[in-house]
Amino acid sequence: MAEKFNNLINGVWKDSKSGKTFENRNPAKWEEDLIGIFPSSDKDDVYEAVAAAKAAFEKWRLVPAPKRGDILKLVGDKMHERKDEIAYEMTREMGKVFAETKGDVQEGIDTAYYAASEGRRLFGFNAPSELPNKMNLSFRVPIGVGGFITPWNFPMAIPTWKMFPALVCGNTCVFKPAELTPKTATILVEIIDAAMREELGKDYIPGVINIVHGKGRIVGEAMIAHTDVDLISFTGSTEVGKRINEVAGGSLKRVSLELGGKNAQIVMNDADQELALEAVLWGAFGTTGQRCTATSRLILHKDIYDEFIAKLVARVNKLKLGYGNDKGVDVGPCVSESQRETVNDYVKIGKEEDKATLAAGGDYAKEGELSKGWFYKPTIFTDVKPGMRIEQEEIFGPVLSVIKCNDLTDAINILNGTAYGLSSSIFTKNINDAFTAIRDIKAGITYINGATIGAEAHMPFGGVKQTGNGHREGGWTVYDFYTEWKAVYVDYSGKLQRAQIDNY
Repeated sequence: MAEKFNNLINGVWKDSKSGKTFENRNPAKWEEDLIGIFPSSDKDDVYEAVAAAKAAFEKWRLVPAPKRGDILKLVGDKMHERKDEIAYEMTREMGKVFAETKGDVQEGIDTAYYAASEGRRLFGFNAPSELPNKMNLSFRVPIGVGGFITPWNFPMAIPTWKMFPALVCGNTCVFKPAELTPKTATILVEIIDAAMREELGKDYIPGVINIVHGKGRIVGEAMIAHTDVDLISFTGSTEVGKRINEVAGGSLKRVSLELGGKNAQIVMNDADQELALEAVLWGAFGTTGQRCTATSRLILHKDIYDEFIAKLVARVNKLKLGYGNDKGVDVGPCVSESQRETVNDYVKIGKEEDKATLAAGGDYAKEGELSKGWFYKPTIFTDVKPGMRIEQEEIFGPVLSVIKCNDLTDAINILNGTAYGLSSSIFTKNINDAFTAIRDIKAGITYINGATIGAEAHMPFGGVKQTGNGHREGGWTVYDFYTEWKAVYVDYSGKLQRAQIDNY
């Protein structure tokens, strides 16, 4: 019998009020492996969680920030102890290979330790007053209840990017994870709650962390519209992000959106081709292409175009597909049947677009054990022209479009020619070209001689244009999102001093 899981609301694990549930299944072994049964919640569950988080905020904000950091240090320790177990279960429920899910967990561990240390570095800024016997100070203060809506492709790392900084800053959390990865999310919340109980003891505060499983159009909509939710952090599609911004803006919530990408890797004619080849294989087909930072476009200099493609196609055709917890597997399944159908629809578009050539893949993978899951062959289109749909639109699957460029200026113009601007990469041995690319590429992240994937937890993460609304995950910058600035003026002159009037 499948294991049954619950929501955590106000410190209690409980069913949804409606009693409705949904199944979580292994995308590599769909019929064989039922992972668990999870609550399909509705707005009443969200309202209960928000009320709990609002009440908890009044106590949690008074816990010293270094003490909140101590709790997150313990969370990191517990995640480290269970790293392999968490990674195994994550591969089981979303498909990417075990080495990648271990990396996903490690990113969460890194974020926990980084956030723990920030509990002692939530610095304010002080400035001299323009008036005598007066002091000017500033402080960071928490905002309130945060609503967190996260995707399935990084079900441990991305929630930690959001909730760990929020918690250390003194905010409380209502967490709606992706329906496709509820078990990883549940494990994370179990660890956070256990660490809070252990560290706070009799002073444990129920409601600081709440998880509400369910559909985005029900749970997510209720969360973004709730007037007692003070901030929203979302990672997902640009279309959904626009909807969140519209609804949340009605109550002037603070909103952070990390959205789509159509990332490109440039390879110049002086590049180390073997290094560039390894990078594009990893960038395009790691996580089965299901990353917002995935390399979905490859821009090749005309002088190396044919040679590089021949090497690339040969390598891609050797990639081993399979269940990610099995040894020797390079590429796992798409996360769901609907995601695989989306990929296949774009492949059909690519086949129909003028002059694009299908050089590898282009179909379901159904041989042997692969017939049990949502596998798709790693796919390459060559002779792609700027402006084609497969070159412009986010596919979120193992599909790479290859475009020819004449020179560096042409390459950068092609790279910049989409609605997105998340990650980017250039391979060159010319330092002048590298710095020109750094200056002129319109993206939140640029790699020199590296793949478009590989962000580190202590650096800002996010993009420009329709990739988001300007906020950043990760690093030191995210702490500004989760705090308000309070200016404080202390006048010890013993008289009323009017700034800008009595001093000039």
